[in-house]
Amino acid sequence: MDKSSELEQVKKCCGHFILAVNDTLNVINGKWKLPIISSLIYGKKRFKELERDIAKITPRMLSKELKELELNGIVKRTVYDTIPVKVEYELTSSGKSLKKVLEVMVEWGLEHRENIIGK
Repeated sequence: MDKSSELEQVKKCCGHFILAVNDTLNVINGKWKLPIISSLIYGKKRFKELERDIAKITPRMLSKELKELELNGIVKRTVYDTIPVKVEYELTSSGKSLKKVLEVMVEWGLEHRENIIGK
């Protein structure tokens, strides 16, 4: 079965659809994961750069979330053998594929804001 026909089968079955949504949520769940992914869409970043990009995230929480994203194959951590040690984070190909999801979320968010708030 090819990818598009498998997707169509999932869309036709409520149980499979919910399971696929839950699989996605298990990877991106939480307040900080999507902002981290959003920041990394714009390229490799060091820890402090991510910390500056994401308002109100603590270093401890950023470290925890990056580790979870790395375990789930969304973020790649590269350590360079320099003094001082340089560490960069970037999205994997799986992480980069979330860009489509985020773009749709942005469109929906702007439209929803317009409908609800009128701004």
